[in-house]
Amino acid sequence: MRILIIEDEIKLANAVKRALELQKYAVDAIYDGEKGYDLASTENYDLIILDVMLPHMNGLEICTQLRKHTIDTPILMLTARGQVSDKTITLDAGADDYMVKPFAFEELFSRIRALLRRSNKNNGPALLVKELSLDPSSFKVKRGEQQLTLSSKEFSILEFLMRNKNKVVSKEQIVNHVWNYDADILPSTVEVHIKNLRGKVDKPFKEHLIQTVRGFGYEISDQK
Repeated sequence: MRILIIEDEIKLANAVKRALELQKYAVDAIYDGEKGYDLASTENYDLIILDVMLPHMNGLEICTQLRKHTIDTPILMLTARGQVSDKTITLDAGADDYMVKPFAFEELFSRIRALLRRSNKNNGPALLVKELSLDPSSFKVKRGEQQLTLSSKEFSILEFLMRNKNKVVSKEQIVNHVWNYDADILPSTVEVHIKNLRGKVDKPFKEHLIQTVRGFGYEISDQK
């Protein structure tokens, strides 16, 4: 899952980025409103954490413009003021939720999980492909009764494949959803991670779920 932080308090933005990366999210942090809007409107994110007070373009403007251009990425707005009127303004601008600074990381994680559950077509607690299950909230992966131990990137790739089950996803799509915007990733890097993932998810079992579609990418399916 890929998250964009638009926050001009650099220490706060970087602290949130590090905390979310420990939660296995791919995170980009931008400290300027205009640059943040450019990324939010052109890149594919699963969630945006957006500060209200930003240089060059404030959070309310960013939120309003994104919704005007039918970009429905969930937005969690950060505000330094907790008055009812301040909260209603953020929601009326198109935000899905808000938090008042300062906040506890545990509450932030909980709100992010709730927004991602609401925005995803699969609203269940776990993603399922046949006997393979992945729980995004607990980061647990099981095949049948066997618990699987995955690296952070392997988990994120598998989650992306399972959220797009029965669809072919390209290496470029995987990079865009699993790595940060400024990461210099080669296609061969994806191949290595897929190979390692197969060694844990498929190799010990009779049926192989992750398929290579030559010339296009990868697919995980429950229809075969």
